[in-house]
Amino acid sequence: MTDMLVRLYDLPDSSALYIEIASKGITLRRARAFEKHTVEAFTRANFSDKWASEVEVSMSRQPVACFLATRDRQIIGFACYDTTLRGFFGPTGVYEEARGLGVGKGLLLKSLEALRELGYAYAIIGGVGPKEFYAKACGAIEIPGSDPGTYTDLLI
Repeated sequence: MTDMLVRLYDLPDSSALYIEIASKGITLRRARAFEKHTVEAFTRANFSDKWASEVEVSMSRQPVACFLATRDRQIIGFACYDTTLRGFFGPTGVYEEARGLGVGKGLLLKSLEALRELGYAYAIIGGVGPKEFYAKACGAIEIPGSDPGTYTDLLI
């Protein structure tokens, strides 16, 4: 799976998206350190142990490098950055029943905006699955020769 590059200085305006998501009773916010066990458990139960490990790294950053989507005090999605490598976005996941509500795009943009605030001009989305989604959501472009990228010799 290829990596994609995002120009952080040219991100789309996200304000209308955030208002739309909030109108559905969904909150997008940065995770808090005391929620580490809850976020890891959600990730492990709905996605994978490897992603749960990356969530653990994101929760150790200052500020915490993980955003959550919540509804009725329950996690419905998450997105991390600066976990696998500095300047990388991911992992990210949205609970299956919450897909199609703009949550994934909202979490993506919150994370990319946070990377921009840290001073990055570019971000890398590593090992991309849905290339079309990232191209449309944030103008990401494929990085030639980036497959398999950093994700080689993975432990089982």
